[in-house]
Amino acid sequence: MAGRGAPLMRGGGPSSLPSRSARIVMAVGVGVLLGCVFALLRPDGFFSPVPASSQGRLIPASSKASSPSCESPEWINRLKSELASMSEENAQLKKRVRDVNMKLQLAEQGKDQAEKQVLVLGANYKAGPFGTVKSLRTNPSVAPDESVNPRLAKLLEEVAIRKELIVALANSHVREMLEEWFQNIKKAGISNYLVVALDDEVEELCKTYNVPVYRRNPDEGIDSIARDGGNHAVSGLKFRILREFLQLGYGILLSDVDIVYLQNPFDHLYRDSDVESMSDGHNNMTAYGYDDVFDEPPMGWARYAHTMRIWVYNSGFFYIRPTIPSIELLDRVADRLMRQPKSWDQAVFNEELFFPSHPGYDGLHASRRTMDIYLFMNSKVLFKTVRKDDKFRNLKPAIVHVNYHPDKLPRMKAIVEYYVNGNRDALKNFPDGSD
Repeated sequence: MAGRGAPLMRGGGPSSLPSRSARIVMAVGVGVLLGCVFALLRPDGFFSPVPASSQGRLIPASSKASSPSCESPEWINRLKSELASMSEENAQLKKRVRDVNMKLQLAEQGKDQAEKQVLVLGANYKAGPFGTVKSLRTNPSVAPDESVNPRLAKLLEEVAIRKELIVALANSHVREMLEEWFQNIKKAGISNYLVVALDDEVEELCKTYNVPVYRRNPDEGIDSIARDGGNHAVSGLKFRILREFLQLGYGILLSDVDIVYLQNPFDHLYRDSDVESMSDGHNNMTAYGYDDVFDEPPMGWARYAHTMRIWVYNSGFFYIRPTIPSIELLDRVADRLMRQPKSWDQAVFNEELFFPSHPGYDGLHASRRTMDIYLFMNSKVLFKTVRKDDKFRNLKPAIVHVNYHPDKLPRMKAIVEYYVNGNRDALKNFPDGSD
């Protein structure tokens, strides 16, 4: 048509445009040529690959050439150094975890006593009918912790019976009494006892007589007192040393060495209290408590004031259960004796055990029981009363503690003659008191 341009002829002359196939071929050729040029100029390409061995971290190119191989000693030493550093950090982390656990444990122990009792019982209970209500007296034993002293734990497993044993501390100053002490224990058929030797001489003595003995690891703060201290100084150590026994879960019958054993004392314990102790009292009133009236005439109508009295517990013979209040008692007494070295350990023992809470002071919430004064007899009861009264002729105590008299060894031997050998005149020549 006159109004349209004519179509281009295929295969036209030199002046016509190239075909589509020719253009594709030309493009491919140009691409290959450019690729060859770049391959020659940049053989590693535009981006350097990250080595597989360094996944997770980038290694600077400048350090590649200088990096030692994995098999080289330098590389191995570097790995060992890193491992040692990590082990140290791990140990520090474990220590922090232990510290946190200890703080949590101490916080748990610090809860109110009533709350702990509820936890032990597992539930709250309604009060029963009149006359049937009994409060909780026996605190739960602590969980044994053998990590406190593995060596002692192993020894106690061999010596103790039903997780109980008699323990005495001794140095060479009381050697003769100690011999008398363990010979009478053997005669009474008691096997669960242990001597804590405070010096080499006592340790060798016990080994010679096949007596169970434990020698503590060196401790400068304690050992100087243990070697050179007198009776009161050594007596104060027991509150620190006994703590480990309780932490290991053992009930301990703490004994001085001026005690004669005539029966097995474990057959006469109640085990219903944190502390079960012999008394310094000499009759039922003084040992078990009484109402003592204080008279003050200037007060007129109110001149009479009633007071409750009890003679002190003897800190040389008591049974202590492995409970939190018991351990707190030992800690309190040991702390006071350390801060007040001239204090008498028996006075401190009783004050911490009996003083109630009051403004500025939190009392110890520990249960306690007074032992039978005729089964667990002090020497005042024996020499002032029992030996003179025929109604006690057939009485045989479990132990006699020669605590009221300084001539201890002769009286100990006389007590053995009286009760074991049947010599009824063995006690006659001794005065009631001391000369």
